[in-house]
Amino acid sequence: LPTTDLIHPQASTQAYVALEPAHNIHHSLVLLSRIDEFSGFDDWVYRTAAIMTPEELDANRLVMIGLYYATLPDASYPSFPVFIESLASLSPLQLRNRVLDAYIAIVDGEGRATSYDEILADVNAFLSYLRRGFSQENFDPEVERRAYTYLIDPPAMQQLIVGHLRSMWYKYLAVEWERVRPMLQKAVRAFESVDLSAMDRQSTVEYVVGRPIKKDYWCSVLDKSQQLVFVPSAHVGPYTKMFEGQGQTWVIFGARQPDDAGEVVPELSRAELLVRLNALADDSRLNILKLVADQGESRSQDIMQLLDMSQSGASRHLQQLTAAGFLTERRCNGAKCFALNSDRIGATLLALGAYLTPVVVHAPTTS
Repeated sequence: LPTTDLIHPQASTQAYVALEPAHNIHHSLVLLSRIDEFSGFDDWVYRTAAIMTPEELDANRLVMIGLYYATLPDASYPSFPVFIESLASLSPLQLRNRVLDAYIAIVDGEGRATSYDEILADVNAFLSYLRRGFSQENFDPEVERRAYTYLIDPPAMQQLIVGHLRSMWYKYLAVEWERVRPMLQKAVRAFESVDLSAMDRQSTVEYVVGRPIKKDYWCSVLDKSQQLVFVPSAHVGPYTKMFEGQGQTWVIFGARQPDDAGEVVPELSRAELLVRLNALADDSRLNILKLVADQGESRSQDIMQLLDMSQSGASRHLQQLTAAGFLTERRCNGAKCFALNSDRIGATLLALGAYLTPVVVHAPTTS
């Protein structure tokens, strides 16, 4: 199963912003499998999921969650089709072992490495092994049970993965990529003049994604990373996502431009505004913000009870508001506590005003 979140704050590393088509499109496919768990993705994600067949949705969940580590790009690729062909060129065992090696790294860590045969001895052994490394919220027994049937049949697994990715690319993603690529290229160019490597890691991440990062979510993987590659996404909304491979770490973030950009790019200003306004354009989320504004820092359990929300509904709304920067989160007495970020709300209103302010073009004077 894919796990979330970010980084470690100390040393600097080589860092830059890049288009990275394989990681970009791969993550859009992951988003299509998580629509029931998160709100705030770009509308394309929800519209596309709504027109996919039940069989396509089912296959996408199996491939992008149950077989996630077989599909995760481990290097830079010039296009998504090139990446698909690279998966097709691997031996089925190589592809399967990508999944098992990732699980061993997560579950066993630096301890004794469980053998492939032990992990795949039977489906119950497989599920028991995964439960040791994944939290309950990141573990879907039914998906993993089905994934197991493919892990013990590598040729069938490779056929499923390659066929699904090709189908999704040509049916849904190729046209969408051509639509969003110009905007994403502008996001890349907007950061080209900034020397990100001169900053420490915390400053680098916060500068690029445009908001503070919760340090307790950061992971030590960047201590081993030689390069930090930021990838602007048109679909991820306010969220961030980290991938790693071969000394590189990729961070997916919502396409934007630096706050101190000299030249404003309207498409990027609009994209970032839509992400923030989307978080506000919901009665339940506005009620949460009002409650926290009136009550002060509040526990998630208190928010649920006072607003009569289900745990899953409250979790989705709080995730989006925190990711958008309107709430800050910390652990207090074993619970999640949320406080209002008034600065973020004020900055959003100013940004909206600036975006809607007419640009005055002065006619050239004649002598």
